[in-house]
Amino acid sequence: MRLQLDPQHEPASESGWRRTWFDIIYRHDTRLARNFDLLLIVAILASVLVIMVDSVASIHARHASLLYRLEWGFTLLFSIEYLMRLIVVRHPLRYALSLWGVIDLLSILPTYLSLLLPRSQSLLAVRVLRMLRLFRVLKLTQYVEEGSVLIGALVRSRRKILLFLSALVTIAVVFGALMYVVEGPHHGFTDIPTSIYWAIVTMATVGFGDIAPQSALGRFITSLLILIGYSIIAVPTGIYTAELASGLRSDVREDHADHRVCGGCGQQGHDPLAGYCLRCGQPLPPPGG
Repeated sequence: MRLQLDPQHEPASESGWRRTWFDIIYRHDTRLARNFDLLLIVAILASVLVIMVDSVASIHARHASLLYRLEWGFTLLFSIEYLMRLIVVRHPLRYALSLWGVIDLLSILPTYLSLLLPRSQSLLAVRVLRMLRLFRVLKLTQYVEEGSVLIGALVRSRRKILLFLSALVTIAVVFGALMYVVEGPHHGFTDIPTSIYWAIVTMATVGFGDIAPQSALGRFITSLLILIGYSIIAVPTGIYTAELASGLRSDVREDHADHRVCGGCGQQGHDPLAGYCLRCGQPLPPPGG
């Protein structure tokens, strides 16, 4: 399976109705093709809304028949669209095995499977994945490359973040074990893993409240852990932001790089406004020279 946002396909014919429908379904540079995509997005949103509403017990009890008919209507509509996509391409199997083809198939299968397996209809929520077509309709794929800057910063800071996570795990284990000793099973700290869960929830300042200390010493330890959580919660953000800023500065330096070469030592990478070599002090040629 090729994981790509917009699989490239070839029309089944160079003229005729199949070529016309190919341009409507797969192209996005004409008004008719854009309208088709927009209508498809509206249908997908409406279908997902029906699925969400149908999951509410009170609404299902009153409007089960209507919602059932609407779901079958959307399923038949998407089935026709899926068959048309197979018909108008030169290599139907290539489309069927592509990422889009698999998603389109999965969006209609649960309704048919519900005839045999009633509980399978809940899997229709996978239809929301078809909203990825917004990337094509709105031409957002050109911004995907910009995301590589964010991913690059995350990769460069992975060791620092892993070290930070290791420290968090260590703190959670220490405080969890300490609270297990201080509070004990009779206060909800039934075992060390449960106590570690409490430490993580407390340090993250979530505070579910399902486990709470009862003794004065336990509450003091909890207060310390909360302060630690507030103190370190911004650490990974700072690490990532620093790497991101560093990467952006590097990109700016590359865009404005000075390619002048020192005639004395061959040094490159000078400041654009520099008049002398940063290594040997020889005069540099003028910019652009």
